Order: sequence, then structure tokens, then C-alpha cells
Amino acid sequence: MQTKIVVVGANAAGAKAASKAKRLNPQAEITLIDRGHFISYGACGIPYYVSGGVAEVNELMSTPVGVLRDANFFKKVKGVAVRTDTEVLGIDREAKVLHLLDQGSAGPSSIPYDRLILATGSLPLVPKLANVDLTNILTVKSLEDAQLLKGLAISGDSACIVGGGLIGLEIAEALQQKGMRVTLIEMREQLLPGILDAEMAALVEKHVRQQGVTVLTDCKVTGFAGKGAVEAVLAGERKLSADLVVLAPGVVPNVALARAAGLDIGATGAIAVDAAQATSDPDIYACGDCCETTHLVTGKKVHIPLGSTANKQGRVAGINAAGGQASFAGVIGTSILKVFRLNAGKTGLSETEARAEGYDVETVISPAHDRAHFFPGAKPIVLKLVAERSTGRILGLQAAGEGCVDKRLDAAATAITFKATAEQMSQLDLAYAPPYAAAMDNLIVAADIMKNKLNGQARGISAREVKLRLEREDDFILLDVRSPAEHAESGIEGARLIPLGMLRERLHELPADKEIVAFCKISLRGYEAQRILDAAGFANVKFMDGGMLAWPYPVRS
Repeated sequence: MQTKIVVVGANAAGAKAASKAKRLNPQAEITLIDRGHFISYGACGIPYYVSGGVAEVNELMSTPVGVLRDANFFKKVKGVAVRTDTEVLGIDREAKVLHLLDQGSAGPSSIPYDRLILATGSLPLVPKLANVDLTNILTVKSLEDAQLLKGLAISGDSACIVGGGLIGLEIAEALQQKGMRVTLIEMREQLLPGILDAEMAALVEKHVRQQGVTVLTDCKVTGFAGKGAVEAVLAGERKLSADLVVLAPGVVPNVALARAAGLDIGATGAIAVDAAQATSDPDIYACGDCCETTHLVTGKKVHIPLGSTANKQGRVAGINAAGGQASFAGVIGTSILKVFRLNAGKTGLSETEARAEGYDVETVISPAHDRAHFFPGAKPIVLKLVAERSTGRILGLQAAGEGCVDKRLDAAATAITFKATAEQMSQLDLAYAPPYAAAMDNLIVAADIMKNKLNGQARGISAREVKLRLEREDDFILLDVRSPAEHAESGIEGARLIPLGMLRERLHELPADKEIVAFCKISLRGYEAQRILDAAGFANVKFMDGGMLAWPYPVRS
């Protein structure tokens, strides 16, 4: 008897599941259903379509060789039937039937299944705010959304983006490149909350501001104003002019269909699945943004919607629905973005997340060039490494800078997945040649600093903590050990200059009983200063992690 497999949702996870199921079981009858008109598109490419970097919407729906992935493509190449513009009204689990409404037909219909795969994705989170239904207030999730937004992105007009996460930042760049005056609003105290720690997010914010985008953090939107179309965003006492508003505070899993069918919903709010992507009904699978997964560091269930995860889960769901055996272990939350000239990302746990999970952690902030410093085109990057203090196990890495951060994140993701320690990471045999990396890659250097911290040789303090201490007027010495020329060019207000080469002969100028925090450009000299002062009997010496390259705050010039 021919197995009938129906997949609901025809984008990343659903299209992958349907294609894999057909390859595994060529005799299976597979139907792919989607309520939208466009299918199997790269939603992560939407900001680049809006900006004009991707010229045509079809480019987001095409294979690498330019073949359009439409219903005809899936029928002829994949052997999968596709029904677009079709809403699934409900699931009759007992009869194994889906109830449908085809927008182009006169009435409802139904389709039977032996195995069902739910790939219903996620929905934009629309806050319940006054006048949120005014025209020109948009979300950006589908290609239809993207086409509308691109048409409204008028050069010279003002745009407000609500939400400073990945989507908000990418859309901010896209609209600014279209010539709009852009304001980015985030209700929490930093950009990229839940992804980067505060000091790393500050580097991103500094760069975004430098590109002409107005950034408002710790700013809560309370409503909108306008007659018919939006004219302003209300944020407390602020009234921000806006011809266009993009809501990007996040997404929620689309579980309405699963919930109505009585399937288990996890604590995250997403569909509960096991490692086989099976739901609480053994004949129904779920994959992609609609379902939860396991975090490989904490072991807890999480909902982290990413296209990369959706494709992997879709493959597993398709194999199992077709009668095979496959499993998906989980994720560590690896994410990355490009915003203007800056690249930023994270893998594993941030320091904030690790501490919330009860880990006793040590951190390292390590700036360096992304390749040999003398090679043309070398650009700076800043890494933040997080490790468990008792075991040295690497828990997470964050990266930001104009240089190449993706390969450091990928290497760290591998190390974290296999529970590597700082000692093991420091001995990774990474590729080296001047066009690609320094002889001691920044990731290796960060691991070495971590080892020094874990064994007590190095004691660091973050730039954020230094700034707070300066604002509180704490009694400590901020010691600049750079050269006089570097110090004269720029520095931190209140810092005292003693170049590293003169430190030993000028030790008498420093009180041995007072806290001293040394710094330089990247804090290699800062660490050396700490060791010199330790050997001289100074009681409380630290260095500022990352030095001036990791200082995202105003400087003295």
C-alpha cells in the first residue's frame, strides 16, 4: 500500500522534509501544503532583497544554478505534489485526515495521511499597543511582507524599527541603505539581548550609531499615532516621527494547529518533540520554528528558530516519516549577522546565560586582527570566551568586529559540542597562512588567556566594570601602559600613563596597597604589567580585558 505523507508548511523545514522523504521512499505519495503563495524561499535573505543587494525576489526562491523552486519544480524534480494558497483548518487524528480551505476554490476539502509532518514555522510577535493596526506598520516574515516593505522604503522618509535583535538590525541596515532616516528602538538595555553580553553588544551599538542610525535602548514603545497611516511612535514621553514602522521584537512558534489537535506543547511554547522529531502522536512529526529542541550545553528544552536548524530537523523528520531512522541531538544556539561593516555572533552560552544556569564561569575578552596584522586587509575582531571555572570546559564564544568572525565561531561551536576544555582548544591545529590568520589565531590566544586566568596567573576586569568604577569614582588607579604617542592620540579620561618599558624603574610612583588596573591597546602589555607588579609585591593588580580595542565608550582625544 502506498504511504501517504503530508507536510504542512513549504519553507525550509517542510520542503527539506518532503524532499528527503521522497528520496528515501520513492513510492510514497507526498503532498506539500502551504497557506502562502511563495514556497521554499530563503527568508534570511529578505533584508538583502529590501536593500537591493538581492535584485529580484525569485533569487530567494532559486537553486544555486538559478532554477526556480516553485510547485512545478517540486513536482518534476522532487516528485512532490504542492498545494499553495491552502489553509489547513484542522487535523482529525483519529481519522488521519486534514481539513483544508483552498483560497481559490468554492469550499473546504480534505486530504488523508499516513504520516503527517508539521512545519508551520513561527509568527511575528505583534505587541498589543495603541493604534498598532495603522497602515505602514509592518512585520517582516514572508516574501509578501518583503515586497510590501521594499515598496514603502522611500528615500528621505523616516523609519522606526521596534526591536534590536537580529532581524531589527538587519532591517535597520536595509532601510538606511534605501536612503531612509532610521531609528532603532530596543526596550531592554542593550542591542542583541539574549545573544550578546552587554560589553559585546556595546561594540555593535557603537558601530551602528557610527553609520548614522539613531539607537534608543532601554526605551519602551507604548503606542503609535497617526490618521490612517502611522505618523509617530510613542515611547514614554518621546514622540518619534515615523513614515514607516517595522515591528521586529521577535517571533513565537506557530502551534495553533498542533494545539487544536491535542498535541503536547512544551514548556517553551513550541511543539514538544523527541530526538526523532516525533510529537506526542507517533504518526505526526514536527520540525523547524514550530517545535522545540534540546540545548546541548544545558540539556534543557529551548526554542531557537534558525533556518540552519530547520533544515536539519526537516531532514530527520522526513527520514523517519518515510520509514527510516534518524535523530537530531540538539543545538547550541549558534547565530551570526552582518550589520553594515560589522560581523557579530555567538555560539553556546553567553556569560549572562551561563551564570543564570548556575555555572561558575571565567571569561576572556581578546581582540586581535582576523589575519596576520601585516597582511593587507587585516581587520580587527574581538572575542569573548566563556568557560566553566572548575573544569575549564568551554561554554560559549561571542565575536564582533569588521574582520572574519564566522570561522572562529564555527571552530568554537565544534569544540563546545564535543565538550572541549580551554586546554584542548588552545592546541587546536587551525589553518594558518598570513592571508587567513595569525600564526597564533585569536581563538587560540583567547584559550591561552583563559588557561592563565583559570590557573590564577592572569586577573582581568571588563571594560564595562572599569567604566562603572570610574562613574562611581571608586578609589583605584587606571594605569595606561601604552607608549606616550598612543596615550596622546586617545585614551580613557582619568587614566595614568606609565609606559610598560618604564614601569620597573617607576614602581615607586605607585602605591603598593591600592588596586591597580592596567591596560594597553589589546591588554597584552596590560597583562605583562600585572605580572611585573605582582612580582614587585603589589597586592591588588588586574588588567582590563581587551584593552582599548574592546572599549566601546567615549574616549579622550
